[in-house]
Amino acid sequence: MALVLSLQGGMAVGKTTAARWLAAHEPRIRVLEEDISVPVAEVRRLGLDKHCFADYLTIQRLFILNEITRWEAAQSFSCVVTDLGASEIEFYTLHYPASIGMDWPVAQALAPELAALRRCRAQHTLFLDASPAVLCARKEADTSRDRTFFDHSLTRLLPVKRHWFAAQPGTEFLTTDTLTPAQLCRAVHTWVLRCMAAPQPKETGYGTDQTESIG
Repeated sequence: MALVLSLQGGMAVGKTTAARWLAAHEPRIRVLEEDISVPVAEVRRLGLDKHCFADYLTIQRLFILNEITRWEAAQSFSCVVTDLGASEIEFYTLHYPASIGMDWPVAQALAPELAALRRCRAQHTLFLDASPAVLCARKEADTSRDRTFFDHSLTRLLPVKRHWFAAQPGTEFLTTDTLTPAQLCRAVHTWVLRCMAAPQPKETGYGTDQTESIG
């Protein structure tokens, strides 16, 4: 079974920068960047609307299946670092409706899918954190990516996401406000090496509070 590590955090915090640095500099791991092109294309083909409950369930089933497929592909490697991952999909599935004012019974409606998704969670997660001001500045400095969802994510989802991940086992936090990109990449690399050297847990005890902090 592969050792799966996940980089988490808000938009523009530096996850992709760190993941690409690892891909270029650490040959002992396989880096899997986020790729949602398949479910996005299917959502567009079907004309689904995430503001409609029935459509939202179909959309999230597509994203869950995509993430399970990515996890299955990762099992052929000894150590994998994912940009986001299964816990991100679970968090969004459960909490996005509330962020738009909807009280939908998502957990009940998608119980089998969420159970399958939880079996794909990473053994260790590094949550890259930064203040809203820093994230906004980084977003403005990066014109290469579409950030149309940034404001909603920052104000409606990130505070809840930070709290939710703090309660997940195997999660550590790294504050990145004062780090240069090079320092961020080195800190993430150090974390990866430490995870690789640590005994691999048989069970993560999902849902218990075993959070650590490194920053």
